[in-house]
Order: sequence, then C-alpha cells, then structure tokens
Amino acid sequence: MNDTITVCGIVATEPRHLVTETGIAITSMRLASPSRRWDRANATWTNGPTNWFTVTAFRSLAANVHKSVKKGDRIIVTGRVRIRTWERDGRGGTSVEIDAEGIGQDLAWGISNWIKVPRHASEGSAAPGGGPSVDPRTGEVHEPHHDDPHQDDPHPEHHDRPDHGDDETHGEDQQHGAGSHGAVGGADDELPDPATAARAAAMVQGDTEQRDAA
Repeated sequence: MNDTITVCGIVATEPRHLVTETGIAITSMRLASPSRRWDRANATWTNGPTNWFTVTAFRSLAANVHKSVKKGDRIIVTGRVRIRTWERDGRGGTSVEIDAEGIGQDLAWGISNWIKVPRHASEGSAAPGGGPSVDPRTGEVHEPHHDDPHQDDPHPEHHDRPDHGDDETHGEDQQHGAGSHGAVGGADDELPDPATAARAAAMVQGDTEQRDAA
C-alpha cells in the first residue's frame, strides 16, 4: 500500500518547535487544504470542503521549517500519512497526520528567497539546549538552561526567520476555517503532546538505527 501523500495548503497554526533530550528537532503545525471545483452550471469556481492535517517534521527539516514557515503561509507537503481516531472532552473525530519528508513554499502564490544551509549545520537537529526539550520517557517539557547570565536573547534564531509580510492568505484561512462541511479535523485540534512527540522521535531514531545496521 502506498502511504505517501502530497498536499497543498495554508499553515493554520504557528509551527511548534522543540528538541528532545536525544537531540532530535521536531516541528509540528496544522495545515488547512481547501478544495475548489468548477461549477459548470454557473461557469465559476466554488469553494468545497476544507481538509485538515497535522504535519510533523524531524531533524534538519524541522529546524529549517522552524526558521522558514509561519502561520498563513501557503506550502506544499509530501510525506507518509497516518490516520487515527481521537476522543477528548466528550467529543471525537478523525485526525490525518503527515510525517513530512519534504516541505516547500507554494510558488503559485508568491516568491521565495532560498538560502542553502551547509550540510554539517543541518545534520541531525538543533543542539539539545537550543530550545524546549522533551524527556523521551515521561514526555515532560524542559525549558532551556543558559549558563551565561548576561545573555539577553536565549532564542537568537528567531531573528533569522524571513519576513513574509501579510497577504491575502490570512483571509482565506478564516474563510476555510474549522466547521467547513465535510472537512476532516479542524484548526483547534491539538498538536501532538510532548509525550506523543517523544514517542515519534523514538520511532524515527529506531528507524535510523535499523537503516544504519542494514
């Protein structure tokens, strides 16, 4: 069975970035993919249902997404798809998750300035102390500790994120928000909790070890 999917959509939440105790970077976000169809009777395009996805990136891809993507951006995602059901506070639904293998800006909607990252700088992930970390056993989130008391900005990498500016996609994001009939999930669905992220990171690390052993 082919479990690879490619989706074009709008980033509906600010990407959430963390680094596990083992040094694996993880970035997660919600992606809204509105559909449009041609109405022959009226000779016009009409809006269809919006499908929702939870997109998770790991290692160097996670670090680059953290510095390149923000809420409202139009992106293209390709990766392995997983479908799960959930229940919370008396309600339930279906969540479609994508373990991203590639993420890029959708150039049908804008212009992107691409900067190549040196291979050694993007290998693996960010340093374990560079951001919130997750204990892979308990799922507890640990805030970064900085030894230098005079360091004013513990997250200088935030300033490296490109300024995408405001565009019309924010209005479309609201237009295709949660509550669209026939949609899968919604923007208010939670991103993976720290324990889930830790388990996902452990799975990624295990896959890498098996691949290296082979």
